[in-house]
Amino acid sequence: MNEVPDDKRMKLRYAGTCRLCGTSLPAKQEAIYERTTKTVRCVECPTGIAVVLTAEAEVADAPNEQVVVVPVKASGDAGSSARREYERRKAKDEERLRQKWGKLGGIAVALSDEKQSTKAWATGAVGEERLGARLDSLVSESIAVLHDRRIPGSKANIDHIAVTPAGVWVIDAKRYKGRPELRIEGGILRPKVEKVLVGRRDCTKLVDGALKQVELVREVVGDVPVVGSLCFVEADWPLIGGAFATRGVQVLWPKRLVKLLVEAEGTVEVPSVREALAAHFKPA
Repeated sequence: MNEVPDDKRMKLRYAGTCRLCGTSLPAKQEAIYERTTKTVRCVECPTGIAVVLTAEAEVADAPNEQVVVVPVKASGDAGSSARREYERRKAKDEERLRQKWGKLGGIAVALSDEKQSTKAWATGAVGEERLGARLDSLVSESIAVLHDRRIPGSKANIDHIAVTPAGVWVIDAKRYKGRPELRIEGGILRPKVEKVLVGRRDCTKLVDGALKQVELVREVVGDVPVVGSLCFVEADWPLIGGAFATRGVQVLWPKRLVKLLVEAEGTVEVPSVREALAAHFKPA
């Protein structure tokens, strides 16, 4: 695990516990202390996930610093990276206005509309958060979920991963307006091309992205079946039908997705597959 300048490797004064994998961190064991967040993490956590100290724990070399227990879910926080990017862009936009208008900067910020490119991140975060809440309600011995997982060696992330007895679902959540549809062009005299449209927006590239994520997950889980899906959270779906598949990627809405996950049957060992995915795709 890479360390940043504010991280310090040291021995714990009192015992702690890994928040996600449950590994005990006995007193005097080495751990990584993060000054910026006042938390610690395992040097080699089995899941590669950050950990925090229990309320009684302390860091030996930092006895005067208050250690904060951060309540982050074991599955990860849906939409967290999109929300952080929105806040970063919003702060940057506001700073530019303040520099431009000087003493009138505060007024300029109050009267200015958010840039569309900045607002889009907040819109996306809300979609991921809402779908994440629906998926969390399904968690049981037969269904496990992971949210907002970073793709190694990339700035990209996977919105949601659901593990069921029938296999793994790689889920890309989108909050677009308009009716999703599959348009097929070409055929006899020219190559057939399948396009995914939502209203007037061409979303075909989303299918390409979903397929790439599916392949990355397959590399981790081996022979376990993996299905890619695009879940449009607030689209104008028809009352009857509407869901479709293109190049093996399922395009549907949250209620339909939940139904398929709940009804899944098979022999996949959900806990072990979940742990393998959590170890490889760390929280974004």
